[in-house]
Amino acid sequence: MISRYSAALLACTLLVATPVHAQGAPVTAADLQALQAQIQALQAQVEQLKAAQEQAAQTAQATAAAPQSTPPLKQESTGWFANTSISGKAFFNVSNINQKSTDLAGVTTDNAQNGAQTELKRFYIGVDHKFNDTFSANITTDFRYNSNGTSKDVLLYVKKAYVQAKLSPALFVRVGSADLPWVPFVEGIYGYRFVENTLIDRTKFGTSADWGVHAGGTFGKGLVSYAVSAINGAGYKTLSRSSDTIDLEGRVSVNPVKAVTLAVGGYTGKLGKSAANLPDSATPHRAARFNALAAYTGKRVRAGVEYFAARNWNNVTTVQRDKSDGWSAFGSFAFTSRIAAFGRYDWVRPSRDLAPALKDRYFNLGVNYKPIAPLDFAIVYKRDRARNGFVPTSNGTIGGLDHGTYDEIGLFGQLVF
Repeated sequence: MISRYSAALLACTLLVATPVHAQGAPVTAADLQALQAQIQALQAQVEQLKAAQEQAAQTAQATAAAPQSTPPLKQESTGWFANTSISGKAFFNVSNINQKSTDLAGVTTDNAQNGAQTELKRFYIGVDHKFNDTFSANITTDFRYNSNGTSKDVLLYVKKAYVQAKLSPALFVRVGSADLPWVPFVEGIYGYRFVENTLIDRTKFGTSADWGVHAGGTFGKGLVSYAVSAINGAGYKTLSRSSDTIDLEGRVSVNPVKAVTLAVGGYTGKLGKSAANLPDSATPHRAARFNALAAYTGKRVRAGVEYFAARNWNNVTTVQRDKSDGWSAFGSFAFTSRIAAFGRYDWVRPSRDLAPALKDRYFNLGVNYKPIAPLDFAIVYKRDRARNGFVPTSNGTIGGLDHGTYDEIGLFGQLVF
């Protein structure tokens, strides 16, 4: 582009600067000197233009090569909700129940809860807030629904409410009502809590949360985990200073390979029944429980066995001593990522010393469909049979003086968000 401009400017200058003489007049030496001076001046201007153009090109190239600055990001909110998350979990079902009790004379009676009903057995709403990398808090609410036809109330209550300090992967400490070491751990391995409570939760030999101080953590990149709780002992639905003793529950689990879990646990305490204004004779025994679990949780196959043995669980306030034990076997097979078949069998002796003939046998069978990750729908059949007495369970008191049965079939589901 400089050469074009130079030629044009030179031509214009020659036309303008060439002296005009009369026809036939000679060009003098002065005229040539003046023309030469003008040409030199023009060349100087061309050199200046060329230098300016090269400088502009270098500047543009440097600008294009330099990293482009981004506009400042919008400042994130710093309110309480900035590090707060909300979650939910619901267990629901539409099912038909047929429960019967038979006495020693062979007379059979139906239970009040029989028939087809729609139920929302659980709806948890959880709020988690993180103060910093160490401290956080959680509150999880739940509903208390009618207890197997004996009451019709629907009340909101708190299941979990705690402050946590996570000091390292190997140690967290929670103060308040929080998950206990055993039941929630087994629920995660079982995978079908929305269908039924796990073994000791179903038969009232344990619960899932309580008020107290809780600690836990993992070692070796998840190879070993542990949890321990010092609690009131009356469960998360009871918050009072009616007990003057502390109960203890703990668990240790090992994953020798990723899909295999081996765990043992235990409990000791008076279940919130001792009090300073009562003599020691009012609670002569401590309840104790031993737990064990072995499970395989692969991508398609899930199988496990849970065992418990308890002493004086229902006899803290009585002179008599008693023992209880039971086991549960569960499994599932995923045909696809959305469809799986599952089943479970429980066998329990609730009172080996005082009522050795009393036994409870429970099983369920079902097919689960997961259309999207947060939803499960399962067609399920449940049967529970208690002989020679009554057994309290999560489905109500099952049994009769001779025997009793509980049959339920329906659609069970869960929503998680």
